[in-house]
Amino acid sequence: MSKQKLEVLTPQNSQLIFIDQQPQMAFGVQSIDRQTLKNNVVALAKSAKVFNLPTIITTVETESFSGHTYPELLSVFPEHPILERTSMNSWDDQKVRDALAKNGRNKVIVSGLWTEVCNTTFALSAMHDADYEIYMVADASGGTSLDAHNYAMQRMVQAGVVPVTWQQVLLEWQRDWAHRDTYDAVTGVVKEHSGAYGMGIDYAYTMVHKAEERAKHGPTLAPVPAT
Repeated sequence: MSKQKLEVLTPQNSQLIFIDQQPQMAFGVQSIDRQTLKNNVVALAKSAKVFNLPTIITTVETESFSGHTYPELLSVFPEHPILERTSMNSWDDQKVRDALAKNGRNKVIVSGLWTEVCNTTFALSAMHDADYEIYMVADASGGTSLDAHNYAMQRMVQAGVVPVTWQQVLLEWQRDWAHRDTYDAVTGVVKEHSGAYGMGIDYAYTMVHKAEERAKHGPTLAPVPAT
């Protein structure tokens, strides 16, 4: 294994690309629940925002076929340009290559649709042509079947791609809870998007540490037994 791949991901050594996170592409996904997929994509985006990570958004055939990128994703990066393409392989578009090079980080974290097409071709091409290290976010990507996703992941891993999950990436960036400048924002992402882990943090804060609830609500009315 390359020595570089033994380096932990940090906010300083990595960049992120979202490939074709568009509704028509999501309609074809069968490898993961699509609401879970969107949750994971948005969670990854918010995680990148916390650490001010260079992030690229690229789309394919928006007007003619794929539809517009999830608004929940775009709202995280309202000022970012959207790099439109015709090729299924993002590497075939010069804008994408230029954006990756401009960011100046060799570790490229990828979330995209579909795993077996757009993710795989980009990963193999970027590794072959420019020696990028690719970290594929498996649970923020989806294929047209579970087999399609899994075999594509296996093919990429055999070629040297590193499989990761969105929460793994977030916590790898954070690394140490003593990093207080990002602590609250990281736990905020977790509470909103990490299911039982997030619920556990809410419970610990409010029930153990007696912090205020996150949500403001009306008065809690005491029980009144019916007569």
